[in-house]
Amino acid sequence: MSFQKKNGPEFHVNVGSSSILLIFVILCLISFATLSIVSANADAKLSRRVVERTTAYYQACNQAQEDIASIDSTLAAVYANSFDEEEYFMAVGHKKNYIVSISALQTLSVTLEILYPQQEGDPFYRITSWQVLTDSSDVEEDEGSLLLIH
Repeated sequence: MSFQKKNGPEFHVNVGSSSILLIFVILCLISFATLSIVSANADAKLSRRVVERTTAYYQACNQAQEDIASIDSTLAAVYANSFDEEEYFMAVGHKKNYIVSISALQTLSVTLEILYPQQEGDPFYRITSWQVLTDSSDVEEDEGSLLLIH
């Protein structure tokens, strides 16, 4: 038996190389799993905040609708007791504004235009404004976090 030496380059995979590759793959999987958990937790916190804000907004809307119903019944009573349009508007005015709190920084502002019904079934009011106002005076701004792109 004669052994001949090959003249070309040979590729040898040692046990150490495969171990290093396996460790690298495991570290990659661990880092991706950690990033996934962190991302899922951030998404869960954001979802909770969105649910809280949405619930607060709709509670404020419900309160505003209840206030409008109360105003509507008051307007109906004043209308029934008024002799003419001038007396009606002297009693109730031409516009009603009110604010319902949503959170410490936000309010729901509602503006009603008071109407004099010309015939039975006509409305007593028209909603002219229904908007969320944010009070930015209590918000601290971090000037370093702004990115201006021209």
